[in-house]
Amino acid sequence: MPRIPHLQRYLITGLLTVFPVWLTWIVFEFVLRQLSRLGAPIVDAFFAVFSRLLPFFGVALDHEWLRFVLAVLLTIAFLYGLGWLANRVVGRQLLATFDSFISRIPLVQTIYGGTKKLLSMLQKKPEGTQRVVLIDFPHQDMKVIGFVTRVIREQGSQRELAAVYVPTTPNPTSGYLEIVPVEKVTPTDWTIDQAMAFIISGGAVSPDHIPFTPPAEKGEPPTEAEDLKPQR
Repeated sequence: MPRIPHLQRYLITGLLTVFPVWLTWIVFEFVLRQLSRLGAPIVDAFFAVFSRLLPFFGVALDHEWLRFVLAVLLTIAFLYGLGWLANRVVGRQLLATFDSFISRIPLVQTIYGGTKKLLSMLQKKPEGTQRVVLIDFPHQDMKVIGFVTRVIREQGSQRELAAVYVPTTPNPTSGYLEIVPVEKVTPTDWTIDQAMAFIISGGAVSPDHIPFTPPAEKGEPPTEAEDLKPQR
């Protein structure tokens, strides 16, 4: 079989060209599917009642794509209304009551409370950006980006330790929790948004220069624990 010039190169180029679009569509479709699942029961109930009242439109309404679109729109409208309510005094009181109720359920409170605190931490934009750090993982010659969520002390020695959440690529909502001595942490001047862009893009979106060696190993003053504490 004769070899076609540049076939392999063009195929790879085409794949690299379409991959970002394909990945965006996969994520977008997943989000839409999850949104439609929330509103689907209400839409199905509405269709059932409407079909009985107006049998003539029963066939016209019996389309999967129409149910899907209406379910997504209904869910988006609900989330918008929930966000609007949460910014009002009454909404805050209702959320406080709901949080109080959840706090009384042991296992649920652990998951709900931890997730809420993590999302709250990621949404804030503190003045100090040293909360975005690099740590050794899985060994000292390799680094990962992490977010310092808390500074604690070792029992007995009182050595300062940083609790660092290490998100995974390309889904930063899953990851690892590492406890690292403060002197082993490499601070950065990155913002949360810059770190997220770096993680989600798999490193494609990044600055030209990044720190790699902890200050203590370079003979510089070690990182202060106060600089790593999340701003409140």
